[in-house]
Amino acid sequence: MSLHILVTGGAGYIGSLLVPTLLADGHQVTVIDNFLWKQNSLASCCADPGFDIVNGDVRLEETIRPLIAKADVIIPLAALVGAPLCHKDPFAATTTNKDAIALMLRLMGKTQRILMPVTNSGYGVGEPGKYCTEETPLRPISRYGIDKVAAERMILDHGNAISFRLATVFGMAPRMRLDLLVNDFVYRAVTDRCVVLFEGHFKRNFIHIRDVVRAFQHGLAHFERLNGQPYNVGLSDANLSKLELCQRIARVVPGFVYLEAAVGEDADKRDYIVSNEKIEATGFLPAHSLDAGIVELIKGYRMIRNSVYGNV
Repeated sequence: MSLHILVTGGAGYIGSLLVPTLLADGHQVTVIDNFLWKQNSLASCCADPGFDIVNGDVRLEETIRPLIAKADVIIPLAALVGAPLCHKDPFAATTTNKDAIALMLRLMGKTQRILMPVTNSGYGVGEPGKYCTEETPLRPISRYGIDKVAAERMILDHGNAISFRLATVFGMAPRMRLDLLVNDFVYRAVTDRCVVLFEGHFKRNFIHIRDVVRAFQHGLAHFERLNGQPYNVGLSDANLSKLELCQRIARVVPGFVYLEAAVGEDADKRDYIVSNEKIEATGFLPAHSLDAGIVELIKGYRMIRNSVYGNV
């Protein structure tokens, strides 16, 4: 069934792969994005008659109201993502990550559907050796996590919604992000051949960006069965510490050196392991491994150099 889907922030990291996939599946897709990063990640979609795009701000009611009115499904990707960026501009973070969701819900009808990505960073610091499930109390420790947990509560209370609690995402995309942990460490391994770890024992879960896209497809295809619930989305064999991640990268990048700092702290205090059994029980299984993603990133970094001020 063809749906009219509104994707906010659709020109970003996840949207740059999700939007072309939704179009290929036969849906009509409208994207609103403020193009903060001056990206043209959806250029290849412009020839598709089912695609439309608005350059605008999701926090403005006069901009978002007519777009919501036409949508069967809303996928709110627009966000300031990650603890460091939200700490840098806390007002923009909260107004985008939480207040814009409240506005969206106020303008929505009860029959319209929501598929929303949040973050499993809401688990904060887990108990050693104990998996975080969807029943585990949420204890976010950053502004990003706090606002995302609040947004998830709002959409689930509103109804007709699915929440995907995403593990740390990795992999190549048209709108690339180098700040995500796997993407960052592989970039450092390829370009610098070394990385210094702060609190290298901290653990988290990981998921390939193309499996994130597949999770949204799964949610659309099985909405009635998944409706009203949060789901962890990650690789069940990739609950890894930063040190263990470096060991995996070193298998593929000869000469990669990783050192644990004796002093210093990680600004992102997340430390937990996650169970993904709930979504796996619905029939969803990731198709892209961490090791394959590392190889993919190595190839991608032959094209990308984060050196705006470099001479070579």
